[in-house]
Amino acid sequence: MPAKRSTPQHIDEYIAGFPDEVQETLSEIRRTIKEAVPGAAEAISYQIPAFKLYGKPLIYFAAYRKHIAIYPAPRGSEAFKEELSAYAGGKGTVQFPLDLPIPYDLIRRITEFRAKGIVDESEASS
Repeated sequence: MPAKRSTPQHIDEYIAGFPDEVQETLSEIRRTIKEAVPGAAEAISYQIPAFKLYGKPLIYFAAYRKHIAIYPAPRGSEAFKEELSAYAGGKGTVQFPLDLPIPYDLIRRITEFRAKGIVDESEASS
């Protein structure tokens, strides 16, 4: 991975800064998120790819030397607790090692879960 990077202006630029095999993984994660929540808007936030829904942060992803991270991860949710326990990460993140298959279905389900929370929150505040 590049040691020092300038802040990308869009997701394509972020992805292009990585080796081909990582670019493929990042592109597939991006596709997975877009298919899960077609109305989500792409952005760069905190210098990494992000998707927003109704102006609120939906999901972020980033590549590192040995893993891909997804933020926020619903580690506290019973629906994901056991499955996410197989992966390293902090309270609100999950790290998928680059030397193992990336669980795109899990990423899709996390994205849908997050979107439902944002929609429910938006409807409750209306």
